Amino acid sequence: MGFRKKSSRNPPVLSHEFILQNHADLVSCVGMFFVLGLMFEGTAEASIVFLTLQHGVAVPAAGEHAAAAGSLYRYGAKDLATIFFYMLVAIILHATIQEYVLDRINRRMQFTKARQSKFNASGQFGVFYLVSCVWGALVLVSENCLAEPALLWRAPPPGVMTFHMKFFYISQLAYWFHAFPELYFQKTKKQDVPGQLVYIGLHLFHITAAYLLYLNHLGLLLLVLHYFVELLSHMCGLLHFSDEEYQKGVSLWAVVFILGRLLTLIVSVLTVGVHLAGSHSRNPDSGTGNVNVLAAKIAVLSSSCTIQAYITWNLITLWFQRWIEDSNLQALFMKKKRSITKGKASKKGTENGVETSHRVDSAPKRKEKSS
Repeated sequence: MGFRKKSSRNPPVLSHEFILQNHADLVSCVGMFFVLGLMFEGTAEASIVFLTLQHGVAVPAAGEHAAAAGSLYRYGAKDLATIFFYMLVAIILHATIQEYVLDRINRRMQFTKARQSKFNASGQFGVFYLVSCVWGALVLVSENCLAEPALLWRAPPPGVMTFHMKFFYISQLAYWFHAFPELYFQKTKKQDVPGQLVYIGLHLFHITAAYLLYLNHLGLLLLVLHYFVELLSHMCGLLHFSDEEYQKGVSLWAVVFILGRLLTLIVSVLTVGVHLAGSHSRNPDSGTGNVNVLAAKIAVLSSSCTIQAYITWNLITLWFQRWIEDSNLQALFMKKKRSITKGKASKKGTENGVETSHRVDSAPKRKEKSS
């Protein structure tokens, strides 16, 4: 399957340009290699590690929570293989959205290269945040977090998670890991790479921490809140390109952005600072979800506050830069408009001057002829 249109010039095989043009096809071949491995008895056992969730837990017959939740899982080293496979899937989906949606809009709108890069980033993140918000909300409802808020700070004994919860976290980790090779595939500018690495790394750090410490429900709720604010931010970014209802969108984004960050901080402080502030455990065991120790509480709370401060500063800086760009463009437009108006006025004055002088010169000639 071809995801990108090939240029008239065929680059050498496995060259830099060849990989950029055909990276989705190459990744698809690698993914099909694992899928085809299921067809053979000798490789099926190895391939299934990449395609399905691992480290399942036997469900006890008398377990009330287990019976309601279905299959239960822990985390382990085999999760890295599953994350790798779904990282390949994320790369293929990224290329599909880029080729069949964003590139077609770019050709129709005829954006500049700088605007194309910003539009592609907002489009890709917008789709991801929308899907993650809906998916995460459905998982929260299925996990009965609304009826039992204590799940936000208490891991289900003995430190397990349901299929939906684990698959959500595996998919999230796979997406953010796929963002690293995408910096190369999308030809990201060198000056933009450090900021992107920090942005990706912060998401990976917090998602991994919530996954390994069995703070799955708390992490999921904070992710949904965070993704919703980010979704609205990128929607405003897309409105910025269309210049339609832009100011209304920015006002709505500002209100939701402030409320979302405040709500995230409140949930973090209440959960970590109050409900985990009981008696500290002397024998912490992350394998069973027992992480109620002072060091873990301080780490979780400080990291949550840090990422909120960083994202707030990053987005404020971004919108301030866009405001400066818009001001410069508007000033340039007004300057050109004044120069055009001044040129028309001077041209009109010149024509009137020529016509007046012609009349003055022709008057004596008429007088001479009459005499």
